[in-house]
Amino acid sequence: MNAASERAGAFFGRRKGKRLRAGQDDLVQNLLPSLRVTPGRSPAEIFGTPDRETWLEIGFGGGEHLAAQARSHPDVNVIGCEPFVNGMAKLLAVVDHEKLGNVRVWDEDVTDLLPTLPDSCFDRVYILYPDPWPKRRQRKRRLVSDETLAGLARVMRPGAELRFASDIDNYIGWVLARALRSPHFRWTAERADDWRKPYEGWPGTRYEAKAIREGRVPSYLTFVRI
Repeated sequence: MNAASERAGAFFGRRKGKRLRAGQDDLVQNLLPSLRVTPGRSPAEIFGTPDRETWLEIGFGGGEHLAAQARSHPDVNVIGCEPFVNGMAKLLAVVDHEKLGNVRVWDEDVTDLLPTLPDSCFDRVYILYPDPWPKRRQRKRRLVSDETLAGLARVMRPGAELRFASDIDNYIGWVLARALRSPHFRWTAERADDWRKPYEGWPGTRYEAKAIREGRVPSYLTFVRI
């Protein structure tokens, strides 16, 4: 299967859930525009900090992990992509309350943003618990594809890490197959614990906690940009 045939339709599902509270709606209307990434601009231009590392999180859900990373690493710039309005509103509330100045966001499809960014601009990329699109006819909508990996490789510096976590075994196998055949990435695992144990400083997510309660075992994959 070639790269082009693997991507059909948006990789995300709903754009909006229950009605936003007044405070959340205010943040989406007024704070989001000031934090939204401008396509075509480099992270140095977006943040005004040319000498900092920049990390990207694709599909941050409720923003727990992204906020924890921004909080723990104030010297790192973090860009988060999430089309789901309710998840975006949750992150914006934390950013506003804690005055996290090292966070910027993108609220559309990340595959529209990536081609506009300069080469080698990210030092780390997170894809955590993406929608697995489990039905066979839906799998073309999975975020991780040959095409997406090639696009990510272009915007990642040599030595940058791609971190992928999921509790869906079928999706783990899907990602491994594509990453291992990619000329751009190397899987770092040397022993089972390297994908069974969470990343150092891992704050967890609500989705992960739910998966564990329901008996699903997460895997944590790390790939290095060659």
